[in-house]
Amino acid sequence: MLELLLVEDNEKLRLALKLGLEGTNEVEIKQHCASGEEALALSLASIPDVILMDVQLAGAMNGIEAAVAIRREFPRLPVVFYSIQDDDAYYRSFRRSRILSHYAYVRKSNYLLPQMILPLLQDAVSGRSFIDPEIESRVQEVRHKDEQSPMALLEPNEQAVARMLAQGLTNEQIAARMGFRDKRTISRTNGQIYAAWGLGDTTTDEKVARTRAAIIAREGRLLVWEADGIARVMDERGKWVVWEGFSQT
Repeated sequence: MLELLLVEDNEKLRLALKLGLEGTNEVEIKQHCASGEEALALSLASIPDVILMDVQLAGAMNGIEAAVAIRREFPRLPVVFYSIQDDDAYYRSFRRSRILSHYAYVRKSNYLLPQMILPLLQDAVSGRSFIDPEIESRVQEVRHKDEQSPMALLEPNEQAVARMLAQGLTNEQIAARMGFRDKRTISRTNGQIYAAWGLGDTTTDEKVARTRAAIIAREGRLLVWEADGIARVMDERGKWVVWEGFSQT
Protein backbone atom coordinates (compact mmCIF):
# COMPACT_ATOMS: atom_id res chain seq x y z
CA MET A 1 0.00 0.00 0.00
CA LEU A 2 1.30 3.43 -0.97
CA GLU A 3 1.73 5.98 1.81
CA LEU A 4 0.71 9.28 0.21
CA LEU A 5 1.06 12.94 1.12
CA LEU A 6 -1.90 14.87 -0.32
CA VAL A 7 -1.35 18.59 -0.92
CA GLU A 8 -4.50 20.47 -1.93
CA ASP A 9 -5.68 23.89 -0.72
CA ASN A 10 -9.39 23.25 -1.38
CA GLU A 11 -10.49 21.54 1.82
CA LYS A 12 -13.61 19.93 0.36
CA LEU A 13 -11.71 18.53 -2.61
CA ARG A 14 -8.87 17.40 -0.37
CA LEU A 15 -11.25 15.39 1.81
CA ALA A 16 -13.05 13.97 -1.25
CA LEU A 17 -9.73 12.85 -2.74
CA LYS A 18 -8.72 11.32 0.57
CA LEU A 19 -11.90 9.26 0.76
CA GLY A 20 -11.75 8.26 -2.90
CA LEU A 21 -8.09 7.23 -2.94
CA GLU A 22 -8.31 5.34 0.33
CA GLY A 23 -11.39 3.63 -1.09
CA THR A 24 -9.17 1.94 -3.69
CA ASN A 25 -7.47 0.00 -0.85
CA GLU A 26 -4.17 0.76 -2.60
CA VAL A 27 -3.39 4.07 -0.92
CA GLU A 28 -3.11 5.33 2.64
CA ILE A 29 -3.24 9.12 3.02
CA LYS A 30 -0.44 9.46 5.51
CA GLN A 31 -0.73 13.24 5.77
CA HIS A 32 -2.60 16.02 3.99
CA CYS A 33 -2.16 19.79 3.93
CA ALA A 34 -2.94 22.97 2.00
CA SER A 35 0.45 24.61 1.33
CA GLY A 36 3.87 23.86 -0.06
CA GLU A 37 5.49 24.98 3.16
CA GLU A 38 3.43 22.45 5.13
CA ALA A 39 4.24 19.75 2.57
CA LEU A 40 7.96 20.34 3.04
CA ALA A 41 7.67 20.22 6.82
CA LEU A 42 5.58 17.03 6.75
CA SER A 43 7.99 15.34 4.34
CA LEU A 44 10.94 16.20 6.54
CA ALA A 45 9.13 14.76 9.54
CA SER A 46 8.08 11.54 7.78
CA ILE A 47 8.95 10.64 4.19
CA PRO A 48 5.91 9.53 2.13
CA ASP A 49 6.11 7.00 -0.69
CA VAL A 50 4.60 9.50 -3.13
CA ILE A 51 3.07 12.98 -3.18
CA LEU A 52 -0.12 14.10 -4.93
CA MET A 53 0.20 17.86 -5.29
CA ASP A 54 -1.98 20.61 -6.70
CA VAL A 55 0.10 23.23 -8.52
CA GLN A 56 -1.77 26.22 -7.14
CA LEU A 57 -1.53 26.20 -3.36
CA ALA A 58 -2.01 28.37 -0.32
CA GLY A 59 1.23 29.91 0.88
CA ALA A 60 4.21 31.41 -0.93
CA MET A 61 5.32 28.32 -2.86
CA ASN A 62 3.39 26.73 -5.69
CA GLY A 63 3.29 22.96 -5.91
CA ILE A 64 6.24 22.66 -8.28
CA GLU A 65 8.42 24.90 -6.13
CA ALA A 66 7.43 22.82 -3.10
CA ALA A 67 8.39 19.61 -4.92
CA VAL A 68 11.78 21.08 -5.81
CA ALA A 69 12.37 22.00 -2.15
CA ILE A 70 11.35 18.51 -1.04
CA ARG A 71 13.53 16.83 -3.66
CA ARG A 72 16.55 18.75 -2.45
CA GLU A 73 16.21 16.66 0.71
CA PHE A 74 14.86 13.48 -0.92
CA PRO A 75 16.06 13.22 -4.55
CA ARG A 76 13.52 11.78 -7.02
CA LEU A 77 10.80 11.43 -4.41
CA PRO A 78 7.79 10.54 -6.62
CA VAL A 79 5.27 13.32 -7.16
CA VAL A 80 2.11 13.66 -9.23
CA PHE A 81 1.10 17.22 -10.07
CA TYR A 82 -2.40 18.17 -11.14
CA SER A 83 -3.76 21.59 -12.00
CA ILE A 84 -6.68 23.40 -13.54
CA GLN A 85 -4.60 26.55 -13.97
CA ASP A 86 -3.36 27.54 -17.42
CA ASP A 87 -0.79 30.10 -16.38
CA ASP A 88 2.63 30.63 -17.98
CA ALA A 89 4.16 31.06 -14.54
CA TYR A 90 3.39 27.46 -13.56
CA TYR A 91 4.72 26.02 -16.81
CA ARG A 92 7.80 28.19 -16.38
CA SER A 93 8.26 26.83 -12.84
CA PHE A 94 7.98 23.29 -14.13
CA ARG A 95 10.50 23.90 -16.92
CA ARG A 96 12.97 25.49 -14.55
CA SER A 97 12.55 22.69 -12.03
CA ARG A 98 14.17 20.27 -14.49
CA ILE A 99 12.22 17.39 -12.96
CA LEU A 100 13.10 14.44 -15.18
CA SER A 101 11.66 11.28 -13.65
CA HIS A 102 9.33 9.85 -11.01
CA TYR A 103 6.57 12.32 -11.80
CA ALA A 104 3.33 13.01 -13.65
CA TYR A 105 1.78 16.36 -14.54
CA VAL A 106 -1.86 16.30 -15.63
CA ARG A 107 -4.91 18.50 -15.94
CA LYS A 108 -7.09 18.30 -12.86
CA SER A 109 -10.25 18.24 -14.96
CA ASN A 110 -9.06 15.16 -16.88
CA TYR A 111 -7.57 13.10 -14.06
CA LEU A 112 -9.59 13.77 -10.94
CA LEU A 113 -11.13 10.33 -10.43
CA PRO A 114 -9.22 8.12 -7.97
CA GLN A 115 -9.06 5.22 -10.43
CA MET A 116 -7.31 7.54 -12.90
CA ILE A 117 -4.92 9.02 -10.35
CA LEU A 118 -3.84 5.67 -8.91
CA PRO A 119 -1.94 4.44 -12.03
CA LEU A 120 -0.11 7.79 -12.18
CA LEU A 121 0.98 7.38 -8.57
CA GLN A 122 2.11 3.82 -9.16
CA ASP A 123 4.05 4.75 -12.30
CA ALA A 124 5.76 7.66 -10.55
CA VAL A 125 6.85 5.34 -7.74
CA SER A 126 8.23 2.93 -10.35
CA GLY A 127 10.27 5.71 -11.94
CA ARG A 128 8.07 6.17 -14.99
CA SER A 129 6.85 9.63 -15.90
CA PHE A 130 3.90 11.10 -17.75
CA ILE A 131 2.95 14.59 -18.82
CA ASP A 132 -0.44 15.47 -20.26
CA PRO A 133 0.15 16.27 -23.98
CA GLU A 134 -1.76 19.53 -23.62
CA ILE A 135 0.47 20.57 -20.73
CA GLU A 136 3.60 19.51 -22.61
CA SER A 137 2.50 21.67 -25.52
CA ARG A 138 2.07 24.66 -23.21
CA VAL A 139 5.43 24.03 -21.53
CA GLN A 140 7.12 24.11 -24.93
CA GLU A 141 5.14 27.20 -25.92
CA VAL A 142 6.43 29.01 -22.84
CA ARG A 143 9.95 27.72 -23.53
CA HIS A 144 9.91 29.17 -27.04
CA LYS A 145 8.55 32.45 -25.71
CA ASP A 146 11.29 32.66 -23.10
CA GLU A 147 14.01 31.56 -25.48
CA GLN A 148 13.12 34.37 -27.86
CA SER A 149 13.95 36.94 -25.22
CA PRO A 150 14.53 36.68 -21.47
CA MET A 151 13.55 40.35 -21.38
CA ALA A 152 9.97 39.26 -22.09
CA LEU A 153 9.90 37.93 -18.51
CA LEU A 154 10.66 41.35 -17.07
CA GLU A 155 8.62 44.48 -16.54
CA PRO A 156 9.83 47.60 -18.39
CA ASN A 157 11.78 49.09 -15.46
CA GLU A 158 13.36 45.69 -14.79
CA GLN A 159 14.40 45.48 -18.44
CA ALA A 160 16.10 48.87 -18.17
CA VAL A 161 17.98 47.80 -15.03
CA ALA A 162 19.02 44.50 -16.63
CA ARG A 163 20.52 46.32 -19.61
CA MET A 164 22.53 48.54 -17.31
CA LEU A 165 23.69 45.53 -15.29
CA ALA A 166 25.02 44.14 -18.57
CA GLN A 167 26.94 47.39 -19.06
CA GLY A 168 28.65 46.92 -15.70
CA LEU A 169 26.99 49.83 -13.90
CA THR A 170 26.77 49.88 -10.12
CA ASN A 171 23.49 50.20 -8.24
CA GLU A 172 24.34 53.81 -7.46
CA GLN A 173 24.96 54.57 -11.14
CA ILE A 174 21.77 52.82 -12.22
CA ALA A 175 19.75 54.65 -9.58
CA ALA A 176 21.17 57.98 -10.75
CA ARG A 177 20.37 57.28 -14.39
CA MET A 178 16.82 56.23 -13.55
CA GLY A 179 16.24 59.16 -11.22
CA PHE A 180 15.95 57.20 -7.97
CA ARG A 181 17.25 58.73 -4.77
CA ASP A 182 17.67 55.42 -2.98
CA LYS A 183 19.91 52.74 -4.49
CA ARG A 184 17.99 50.14 -2.48
CA THR A 185 15.24 50.46 -5.08
CA ILE A 186 17.70 48.98 -7.58
CA SER A 187 18.63 46.19 -5.17
CA ARG A 188 14.97 45.22 -4.94
CA THR A 189 14.63 45.36 -8.72
CA ASN A 190 17.72 43.20 -9.07
CA GLY A 191 16.05 40.63 -6.83
CA GLN A 192 13.01 40.55 -9.12
CA ILE A 193 15.27 40.03 -12.14
CA TYR A 194 17.10 37.17 -10.43
CA ALA A 195 13.78 35.54 -9.53
CA ALA A 196 12.32 35.93 -13.04
CA TRP A 197 15.42 34.36 -14.60
CA GLY A 198 15.69 31.54 -12.06
CA LEU A 199 18.94 32.85 -10.59
CA GLY A 200 17.59 32.98 -7.07
CA ASP A 201 17.25 29.17 -7.19
CA THR A 202 20.89 28.52 -8.08
CA THR A 203 22.87 30.94 -5.95
CA THR A 204 22.52 32.86 -2.71
CA ASP A 205 25.52 35.05 -3.54
CA GLU A 206 24.29 38.38 -4.90
CA LYS A 207 27.52 39.05 -6.77
CA VAL A 208 27.27 35.72 -8.59
CA ALA A 209 23.59 36.29 -9.41
CA ARG A 210 24.42 39.78 -10.67
CA THR A 211 27.17 38.47 -12.95
CA ARG A 212 24.92 35.76 -14.34
CA ALA A 213 22.10 38.25 -14.93
CA ALA A 214 24.52 40.45 -16.88
CA ILE A 215 25.54 37.44 -19.02
CA ILE A 216 21.90 36.56 -19.76
CA ALA A 217 21.10 40.18 -20.65
CA ARG A 218 24.05 40.33 -23.04
CA GLU A 219 23.37 36.89 -24.56
CA GLY A 220 19.65 37.50 -24.99
CA ARG A 221 18.79 33.92 -23.96
CA LEU A 222 18.12 32.13 -20.70
CA LEU A 223 20.91 30.10 -19.15
CA VAL A 224 21.03 27.89 -16.08
CA TRP A 225 24.04 27.06 -13.95
CA GLU A 226 24.68 23.68 -12.38
CA ALA A 227 25.89 23.36 -8.80
CA ASP A 228 29.42 22.86 -10.18
CA GLY A 229 29.21 26.13 -12.12
CA ILE A 230 28.68 24.68 -15.60
CA ALA A 231 26.33 26.86 -17.65
CA ARG A 232 23.66 25.26 -19.82
CA VAL A 233 21.21 26.51 -22.41
CA MET A 234 18.17 24.77 -23.89
CA ASP A 235 18.60 23.63 -27.50
CA GLU A 236 15.96 23.42 -30.22
CA ARG A 237 14.97 19.91 -29.06
CA GLY A 238 14.23 21.11 -25.54
CA LYS A 239 17.37 19.57 -24.00
CA TRP A 240 19.74 21.41 -21.70
CA VAL A 241 23.20 21.42 -23.27
CA VAL A 242 26.48 23.04 -22.26
CA TRP A 243 26.45 26.67 -23.31
CA GLU A 244 28.89 27.35 -26.11
CA GLY A 245 30.19 30.40 -24.24
CA PHE A 246 31.17 28.25 -21.25
CA SER A 247 34.75 27.12 -20.94
CA GLN A 248 36.35 25.02 -18.20
CA THR A 249 39.86 26.12 -19.17
